[in-house]
Amino acid sequence: MELSAVLTPAIEGGYIAFNPETGTTTQGESIEEALTNLQEATELYLEEFPLTVSGRSLLTTFHVAAHA
Repeated sequence: MELSAVLTPAIEGGYIAFNPETGTTTQGESIEEALTNLQEATELYLEEFPLTVSGRSLLTTFHVAAHA
């Protein structure tokens, strides 16, 4: 099963990894570690809560007004 991963830099260093299909979130010191941890966390989640994926997630961007 192919799922999505969103990685963002963590304030304290490393990366936060999020899977939008399941809501699982984890972190790691490197991108590779964050993805490995996310894979493990998501597999554990799916053992308890099986997922029926009807399509792939869509990642896009949008703009908001900046407040000075």
